[in-house]
Amino acid sequence: MILSRETRNDLAAVYDRHADMLYRLALSHTQSKEDAEDAVQDVFTKYMTVQTRFSDGEQERAFLIRATVNRCHDLMRRKKIREHDSLDDVTEIASDENESVRDLMKTLASLPEKYKTVIVLHYLEGFSVDEVSRTLGISLSATKMRLSRGRELLKNLITTDEEKSNV
Repeated sequence: MILSRETRNDLAAVYDRHADMLYRLALSHTQSKEDAEDAVQDVFTKYMTVQTRFSDGEQERAFLIRATVNRCHDLMRRKKIREHDSLDDVTEIASDENESVRDLMKTLASLPEKYKTVIVLHYLEGFSVDEVSRTLGISLSATKMRLSRGRELLKNLITTDEEKSNV
């Protein structure tokens, strides 16, 4: 596929605006740096082939987020996610993050997808509740309910983990 200079510049601008956020979202679903990178690359490959152009940045962002979540589901469903961590990853994680952040991310990863996605978008990516609602195509009340239930699940999981470590 040969792209014009203008198309390459437009694609680069879209990538610069959204790639980091999509990577973090994919990482929260896959728990693997390599799989998250693959998912984001696949989403941008799909974006390049989409015939529909978006009327505004919000529709574009919603498409990219939904495509990323769907791609992560595909990866998990097809069992392409690695069942092990490389020693490089374990060392890098241990040196980059403290134990409580790692534990929180593992706990977040254990949440059902519908709660995990709204929590990542709202709390980690800084989307407003209204933006999360529009992006995921769910009602405002459903978004608020998922945030509330997700927070409650996280609280219960964290409390359970703390009780286990105190025993």
